[in-house]
Amino acid sequence: MTVSETQAPLSDGIELVVDALVANGIDTVYGVVGIPVTDVARVAQARGMRYIGFRHEQSAGHAAAAAGFLGGRPGVCLTVSAPGFLNGLVATANATTNCFPMIQISGSSDRAVVDLQRGGYEELDQLATARPLVKAAFRVERVEDVGLGVARAVRTAMSGRPGGVYLDLPSTTLGAAIAADEAARSVITVVDPAPRQLVSLDALNRAVEVIESARRPLVVIGKGVAQARAEHVVTELVERTGMPFLPMSMAKGVLPDGHPQSVAAARSMAIAEADVVVLLGARLNWLLGHGRSPQWAEDARFVQVEVEPEELDSNRPIAAPLVGDLVSVVGQLATALRPGGIRIDQGWLDRLSEHAARNAAKMAARLAADVSPMNFSTALGAVRDVLAAHPGTILVNEGANALDFARDILPMTMPRRRLDCGTWGVMGVGLGYAVAAAVETGLPVLAIEGDSAFGFSGMEVETICRYGLPVTTVVLNNGGIYRGDDPSQAPPQPAPTALSPSARYDQLAEAFGGSGYHVETPTELTKALEAAYAEGRPAVVNCVIDPTAGTESGHIGGLNPQRAASAAS
Repeated sequence: MTVSETQAPLSDGIELVVDALVANGIDTVYGVVGIPVTDVARVAQARGMRYIGFRHEQSAGHAAAAAGFLGGRPGVCLTVSAPGFLNGLVATANATTNCFPMIQISGSSDRAVVDLQRGGYEELDQLATARPLVKAAFRVERVEDVGLGVARAVRTAMSGRPGGVYLDLPSTTLGAAIAADEAARSVITVVDPAPRQLVSLDALNRAVEVIESARRPLVVIGKGVAQARAEHVVTELVERTGMPFLPMSMAKGVLPDGHPQSVAAARSMAIAEADVVVLLGARLNWLLGHGRSPQWAEDARFVQVEVEPEELDSNRPIAAPLVGDLVSVVGQLATALRPGGIRIDQGWLDRLSEHAARNAAKMAARLAADVSPMNFSTALGAVRDVLAAHPGTILVNEGANALDFARDILPMTMPRRRLDCGTWGVMGVGLGYAVAAAVETGLPVLAIEGDSAFGFSGMEVETICRYGLPVTTVVLNNGGIYRGDDPSQAPPQPAPTALSPSARYDQLAEAFGGSGYHVETPTELTKALEAAYAEGRPAVVNCVIDPTAGTESGHIGGLNPQRAASAAS
């Protein structure tokens, strides 16, 4: 070896990972460090990236998924091997189900040890474990392929239907040396990872024919519209045609909830009576009753804009499939539909409006009720009034009843301002999503949590305080899972759904340097929220509500099995 060769500058797999992420526009990594990835976080910081360290990998993964939804580029979660990888994998699988672009990067043990099952430190075939649960999984065994592996992960996470990608980096790869000039040449910047995709004229004409035949049309707007930033073309389509629309939970705000064409307050009636349904960024899964009766009319016809052809006809025949990206296809559709081309039944619109007005009046009465202790409605009524003065807030919401009530009570006026448990209904997303929302946008974040849901990620209050993030967490505390008055079947054991009735979640924030508030009335809740906004620092509000408030499993209690013994009695 020559003297010049021995003095040539070197790089390694750790530096290459960071270089490849930076080259692809990724400036933040969420994670939990340890063997063998700690130096990845250190180098990332040294190169100007943000590293946000969590207390649990699942929360870090949920943060990366939310970052992907909010920012459009894949969020990145960094974990250690085996147990840490498995913790993060829950979030990566959830991101895949929700169609959020995300990359989980995990260190792993030496392949020579793992493949022969020799009992190595944190030994696990992580690639094989991840593959069934994510959009794609890759392993990089040569240091010169690190740039290629990151590029493959970025393109796969973003292209077509977005999702979670797992990237396995053995410790031997991370520690391997490579000439610095060769390392620089191996870094790939992905070009156009999610190209626009138009539909054919035949497909477009078929959709126009179906839509213009409607008398009772309904547009269903899913979270895919928010993620695709398609709100402008969707607004044009809705307002150009006059069709009523129904937003799914995380699509609230694509058009303001107060829009005159919204039929959210008459959801059941609109679904049951629509004769043509236009699905935008939404799937006919369990959240929409699989598109089947009795929720939907037997003779209803469906038009679906979908980037993944295999999704079509999954539960209901699609009369007019439109395969392409939302922005391009909805733009084509809005242009092709003639103003006045749909002869909507005015009587039907009037009935929807009347039904919505009756439901709104019932809701107003529940919000204004003078009850003590508070229930979900009266507490969230106070939250709604404060939110109205802070419309830029990002709302994070999870729980069973906490989710159901907040979805109906708290209006959204802008897109990508609501994050919740989504398609899988996963609990524990709350504080991870809240951290990402604050980091990615710089906006104030309000997390509305059921007391049970809060327990999954409550220790991330320390993360929020450590980074000084403007996150206020309201714990709707009724002392139990669903409710706090469930009797025990074997005293003195607590009931299976019972939580500590006198829990002081506010003191968790105080323990880490944040602000804590304990409230028992709507007036106290209003004052606490106004104080938290004024301070702009981490806060937890322990909001005590009636232990009898809430129902088993919230709005989806019908999914619980009916016990044979109960049926017999």
